[in-house]
Amino acid sequence: MTHDILPALLVDEIQMIQLFQNLVSNGIKFRKEEPPRVHVSAKQGDKEWVFSVSDNGIGIGSKHVTRIFEIFERLHDDSKYPGNGMGLAICKKIVEKHGGRIWVESIPGKGSTFKFAITIR
Repeated sequence: MTHDILPALLVDEIQMIQLFQNLVSNGIKFRKEEPPRVHVSAKQGDKEWVFSVSDNGIGIGSKHVTRIFEIFERLHDDSKYPGNGMGLAICKKIVEKHGGRIWVESIPGKGSTFKFAITIR
């Protein structure tokens, strides 16, 4: 795992820890045969910070990119990728509670970049 310099923001610290734990652990869990790589970065926009959590995992098909943020939605068999389908729904709730939005950019077989924006206060 690698990261760029990240900003200090006025947010709920516990919730941000949970948000990053969920996104980073998904980047590790949904991996291919090669060792997982996860990178965290942030870029400042005019009115918000946009954070990115990128991985080299299995990726997500475009028809599933909105569905994955719904509670109990799973794209894979539990025997290969365990979980309860709550992680990304929790991430969405946390980001929205902070007045932001979350989305994913992904290429199946190449990896995913989960992005979320938090308004600058």
